[in-house]
Amino acid sequence: FSLLSLCFTQEPLQKNPLVEKIISQISPSNIRASIEKLASFETRHTLSDTTISSKGIGAARRWIKSEFERYSRLSKGRMQVGYQEFTSEPSTRVPHPTRVVNVIATLKPTDSNSSTSSRIFIVSGHYDSRATNVLDSISAAPGANDDGSGTALVLELARVMSEYEFNATIMFIAFAGEEQGLLGSTYCAEIARQQGWTIKGVFNNDIVGNIRGGTGEVESTYVRLFSEAYSPRDTGVIFRQRNSLGYENDGASRSLARYIKEIGEKYFHHFGVKLIYRRDRFLRGGDHLPFHERGFAAVRFTEAKENFDRQHQNIRTEGGRSFGDLPDDVDFEYCANITRINAAALASLAFAPPEPEGVEIVTKNLDYSTEIHWRPVVHPTVAGYLVRYRETTSPTWQNAVFTPDTMIANLPSKDDFIFGIQAVDKDGNCSLVSLPRPSR
Repeated sequence: FSLLSLCFTQEPLQKNPLVEKIISQISPSNIRASIEKLASFETRHTLSDTTISSKGIGAARRWIKSEFERYSRLSKGRMQVGYQEFTSEPSTRVPHPTRVVNVIATLKPTDSNSSTSSRIFIVSGHYDSRATNVLDSISAAPGANDDGSGTALVLELARVMSEYEFNATIMFIAFAGEEQGLLGSTYCAEIARQQGWTIKGVFNNDIVGNIRGGTGEVESTYVRLFSEAYSPRDTGVIFRQRNSLGYENDGASRSLARYIKEIGEKYFHHFGVKLIYRRDRFLRGGDHLPFHERGFAAVRFTEAKENFDRQHQNIRTEGGRSFGDLPDDVDFEYCANITRINAAALASLAFAPPEPEGVEIVTKNLDYSTEIHWRPVVHPTVAGYLVRYRETTSPTWQNAVFTPDTMIANLPSKDDFIFGIQAVDKDGNCSLVSLPRPSR
């Protein structure tokens, strides 16, 4: 923010030291220990035995809950841990009524009644696993990478972030039933819709620990971030207006992905975030989708190069090729790097004030320049606003101008650029971007 120093009595920090500290506390060895523990349950299939103390999905969820509870003791009462349970009725992948249990740790601000505590950010992975046959609940299915890696990432973020106080609520969720049809996440997303949760972003991490692709390529320098432009709620007038304004790539999920890339690479600049403008990989799906489909901003992190011999496979060797999802094939430093990207964006959003509302771009006359105004964000940490703009073909924001006011004029032509407004605090934490609507 090169222009910020012109507008503050004290030059704000380019990076928030607390966010940097959070990133520095991410431990590859802790992630390794979690993945190895999850794999030790032999199978975490949703239909597996839940009564055995050391095997099956029941043992796995009890261990995950105990880890969350251990971390909650560092939170001074701000982190609450529990199960979210329901019965999944019979379907193609669920032959009989089955109890499905999500494990959730919820970290709230000290003042849980504040105006900003209702904002929710979710970081998730799924803790169930599977073998080749989707209904095989007995064979070994260690699921080290799919999705022990994502679950370990969530646990590590809960461990580190439990000691900090944020301006928003963070939910750390280990979903069940993903392999049987996104069961746990669909239930959670529907509850969120029915109860009116103010979810501002879902960070779903699924298969985030492998660096050696199935074709032999090795890639450890970036993570793929999938986001979809439109949700099923973007219909009618909303759809037509977004198209007319050139906001095809500025839906909630894609805007969240853009934020994650910018903030993640800002704090952890030697690791990249590759934006993938697609809801997910072909023939696959993830726990972000039920949230996106209900209008919430939701994205998926997945490793750069996948190896399908390590996914949904019984452990075996055939023709000199090994199959199965074992901890030996996980790169724990790579998983830690993806955890750090999550941490940077998640912490920045949770520290930041809410995004501006009532943003309007003046269109009553033919003009060579642009004027935008918005309502003030009423929050004690707000120091001003960043006006962002980019060419209509650019996937990321290219320019930032700071103002302490709630309007700005003399910007480049609105015909050639897309604009957005962010609230920013004295430490440089920025909210999500709010896009302007035309005003005459």
